[in-house]
Amino acid sequence: MIRTIVTTLVLLFGLQLQASAEIGVSVVFSDDEIKIIGAWYSEHGSNSPPGNGKHKNKGLPPGLAKNLQRGKPLPPGIAKRYLPDDLRHALPAPPKGYERIIVDGKLLLVEIATHVIHDILVDVILD
Repeated sequence: MIRTIVTTLVLLFGLQLQASAEIGVSVVFSDDEIKIIGAWYSEHGSNSPPGNGKHKNKGLPPGLAKNLQRGKPLPPGIAKRYLPDDLRHALPAPPKGYERIIVDGKLLLVEIATHVIHDILVDVILD
């Protein structure tokens, strides 16, 4: 009985995801979000608090860096940081079920449940 219910839910969920993909539904950074983020980092760049905004970083090993792309899940155990509080408050709330994080100097929009990367902003966080 429980197995049948779980199987049905998995099939329905899978069909819902497929239907969303087929009609072109995607979750990405909006133009307004990109402007706010770019302006914030232009103004605050190296003045953001340690461990919360930006830091000098040697980069990810090539194997991990290669997997940091749209449609792929975050590699397990990868070091991630959250946006500085004042930037987070300047932005509209992310879509339900998503979060914005910083990994290897890139700003990512990630689905919380699956850890799949839906969008990436590069060259926004200034050194």
